[in-house]
Amino acid sequence: MNNSSAFRPASMKDAPEFLNSAHRYRSASAFRQGADVYEDVRPGYPSQVAALVADCHRVLDIGAGTGKLTADLMAAGHQVFASDPSADMVSTLHARLAIPTFRATAEHTSLIDASVDAVTCAQTWHWVDAQAACAELDRVVRPGGKVMLVWNNLDVSHPWILRLARIMHSGDIQRPGFSPELHQPWAISQELRTRWSQYLRTEDLHRLMQTRSYWLRSNEQVRKKMTANLNWYLFERLGFQEGQLLAIPYRTDAFLAQRK
Repeated sequence: MNNSSAFRPASMKDAPEFLNSAHRYRSASAFRQGADVYEDVRPGYPSQVAALVADCHRVLDIGAGTGKLTADLMAAGHQVFASDPSADMVSTLHARLAIPTFRATAEHTSLIDASVDAVTCAQTWHWVDAQAACAELDRVVRPGGKVMLVWNNLDVSHPWILRLARIMHSGDIQRPGFSPELHQPWAISQELRTRWSQYLRTEDLHRLMQTRSYWLRSNEQVRKKMTANLNWYLFERLGFQEGQLLAIPYRTDAFLAQRK
């Protein structure tokens, strides 16, 4: 492993970069598998996130995955529907929460016009065609309704987390202070930026790596190299012990958008 990688500054991009729409689609399609591991080790969201849409009754959670944010919305008393392109994710979510779930994308929700008070997208917006999605959400969100975009980002201001993110190929880390791409008629009306920690054991970090798009679309040889690199980093470079509980710092960035 190249030791110089620890000294490269963190990315200052607002979003992951894709060569074209086909590249973005292939990357996102990796999540057709792995829902059980995703549910076990991916973090949920701070309670302040769901509170951003507290005044919205009927909510569609797009790209819901296994229902990390969906469950918070249900607990807050919303009438919630959930969609995701992945059959594996939808199946896991429905078995866990037993709410209306279906396969769809942000660009093509399959809803009727003006049918929801709010749409939420957690860990999702960087996978979509923002212009097409904004037009679709304008169609399905009622007048006065809201759109909420949310990201959990590994907090790479901690040097050891920066290198961990690179070993994991965590490509969905936006720079601090970033703003998501939005198109008419939507504009950001409120922001929430907060820091917190998830507690995972060393073996869980391997499982967290296995929820990344890069891992899911890689062959066995690449996966073996990633596993060896992570073991070297955790146990030889950092001196952690097997089974040790670690605080993994995160940044949560949430944006509320309303029509201009």
